[in-house]
Amino acid sequence: MNATQPKIGAARPIIRQLDETAANRIAAGEVVERPASAVKELVENALDAGATRIAVDYADGGKTLIRITDDGCGMAPEDLPLALSRHATSKIDGSDLLNIHTFGFRGEALPSLGAVGRLAITSRAEGFDAARIEVAGGRIGPVKPAALNRGTVVELRDLFFATPARLKFLRTDRAEAGAISDVIKRLAMAEPYVSFTLNDVSGGQAREIFRADAEQGDLFGALERRLARVLGRDFTDNAVPIDAEREGLRLTGYAALPTYSRGAAVEQFLFVNGRPVRDKLLVGALRAAYMDFLSRDRHPAAALFLTCDPERVDVNVHPAKAEVRFREAGLARGLIVTALRHALAGAGHRASSTVAGATLGAMRPEPAPFPRVYQMDRPSQGALQASYAAQAPIFAESPQPFAAPFAPTARVADPAPPTPDLTARPLGAARAQVHENYIIAQTDTGIVIVDQHAAHERLVYERLKRQMAENGVAAQALLIPEIVELSPQDAARLLDMADDLARLGLTIEPFGGGAIAVRETPAILGEINAAALLRDVLDELADLGDSQRLQARIEAVLSRMACHGSVRSGRQMRPEEMNALLREMEATPHSGQCNHGRPTYVELRLADIERLFGRT
Repeated sequence: MNATQPKIGAARPIIRQLDETAANRIAAGEVVERPASAVKELVENALDAGATRIAVDYADGGKTLIRITDDGCGMAPEDLPLALSRHATSKIDGSDLLNIHTFGFRGEALPSLGAVGRLAITSRAEGFDAARIEVAGGRIGPVKPAALNRGTVVELRDLFFATPARLKFLRTDRAEAGAISDVIKRLAMAEPYVSFTLNDVSGGQAREIFRADAEQGDLFGALERRLARVLGRDFTDNAVPIDAEREGLRLTGYAALPTYSRGAAVEQFLFVNGRPVRDKLLVGALRAAYMDFLSRDRHPAAALFLTCDPERVDVNVHPAKAEVRFREAGLARGLIVTALRHALAGAGHRASSTVAGATLGAMRPEPAPFPRVYQMDRPSQGALQASYAAQAPIFAESPQPFAAPFAPTARVADPAPPTPDLTARPLGAARAQVHENYIIAQTDTGIVIVDQHAAHERLVYERLKRQMAENGVAAQALLIPEIVELSPQDAARLLDMADDLARLGLTIEPFGGGAIAVRETPAILGEINAAALLRDVLDELADLGDSQRLQARIEAVLSRMACHGSVRSGRQMRPEEMNALLREMEATPHSGQCNHGRPTYVELRLADIERLFGRT
């Protein structure tokens, strides 16, 4: 018996109460996963204390030292021992676990850190003297007088020295330092009016890793400047502002253009009531909003802040507080998808400026081996022509070589009838077509290079989508309904969204038990495997809480139709056709990228072009 069930011994197991130190070490396994987790908990405590300046120092990736210094409200000497007790907190009174307005509220961080490391807290509250308390491996020392002007300094040394097995699971110092930097940057985005400083003090020498001074002004202006500091100016230059509200939920932030996409989900930052979270529902909504603009191997970039009544979201799902649960999950998801799509549509034909930067970088010539000749050192065009004329032989037909040194050497054709000045338009006036695929247009400030096939493909695709939205998706009735056997729970989940599926041309009905009868399928998809499609929808429902699989398949067919029905590469276009294409691009949302998220045009400023030729 014991061989098959080794957990059952011969003697009856005895139930015992674990001591406080063991309980704190167990809690530390959930709260403090790595040094970055400790930094997150301590910085959140500083923010809850009303700090406006927070400095974070670490050594050896946070394994040997983590120091958090803030100018918050501080603690009185008699509060220090209580702060190290498990489930002791000043954030809530325990009567309501839903109405939470602070980062922390569980009262587990400080006792957990003191149980697995050497923790020292020095603090001073207004009207009290500064005091210090130390705890090592769960053993709390006495409160001692200390010197401190204001706020709190928390030092955590030798993390996991009391649980050496945990040290083996930590990564390299560089990896742990990167995780700490990521935590600080996320919190810096959440609090643009707070100053953050991150220093690496390994080896006794301080090296500044990150610094963000407190921003001023309105929320959007402060947030934009803070995002530019954290994510870089390229992100804010190529992002659209988001500000939408629905039934008490408000979404703000910035979302990048589809052409400013990433190869991984490394620039997706989501916040709920100011708290950085990693939530499947929100990530799925972000992906759904960009579904029509990016290929599967590209990921959008965004920093989104969802604000609502604290009672409508549960943050007490996990001790790390990185997961949340919404009371109206569908409302939150719908707000994100709708707001992002509306904002991206408002961007019109705009494409990211990084495309032009990459183009200029590819065109930049190699450094010349001889000294550069600057514009002021070059002879003028008139002087050159006069010089050439003086050197030319004198013929009888041209007795006065200097009479007209600036006359053209070839006859200029008569000017065409005047046409409206199109160079003032965003995409300019078409001037040429090269390689039967690229349209060269001139604007008042530079030139635009358009990929005619990619641009027209997007235009046709948007036209097909408008027609589908206006007329609906045509359904094809099956001669013999297809019966799909599912579990009763899965069948109920699909039938709950039967109306949504019917709008996309897929009609399903209950067929008894867990069986579902498929009566109609979208005609545009042709012959499909209904059972496989329904299971794909169920998988997406289980993963994200909603499904866009059917709509994605329909739009993929429309995309292929648009590809085959658009202007092909290699076709010569007349000037009026090229200008008509440019005008339609200006009037069509999302025309700045093709159906796969690649840019349809590149705009080069005249000043940048002149720099390529050393004319600055």
